[in-house]
Amino acid sequence: MTAPNRLVMYPIRDALIVVFNEPMVLDALQVQQIGDELYNLVDGRACRKLILDLSKVQMLSSAALGVLVNLKKKSDAIKGKVVLCGVRKEPMKVFQITHLNKVFDIKANEEEALAVFGLTTAG
Repeated sequence: MTAPNRLVMYPIRDALIVVFNEPMVLDALQVQQIGDELYNLVDGRACRKLILDLSKVQMLSSAALGVLVNLKKKSDAIKGKVVLCGVRKEPMKVFQITHLNKVFDIKANEEEALAVFGLTTAG
């Protein structure tokens, strides 16, 4: 049995938008699988412009936060950038408590996130 599509990815020009489809990112195996997919984008495909759409996510585990931090470090190492968007109220509280809101560039929506890279939804 294959895992459901936890991440949906689509390009807009040279940026890649990654939509998290899981409302709860808590299970250790699930977090590891998501981490592996995200790390492959940077390590394997050298994606330098990543937008992570968290609009469907209601809860993130500390391990999931660790994956995001590690992804940012990997991206920084290849002179890339990770932008988060659509972060809901509850996950945003966690980002604020952990001060990760100062580490990540967090935008309200996909359009604002694309603007960081000088792009629009039309490309």
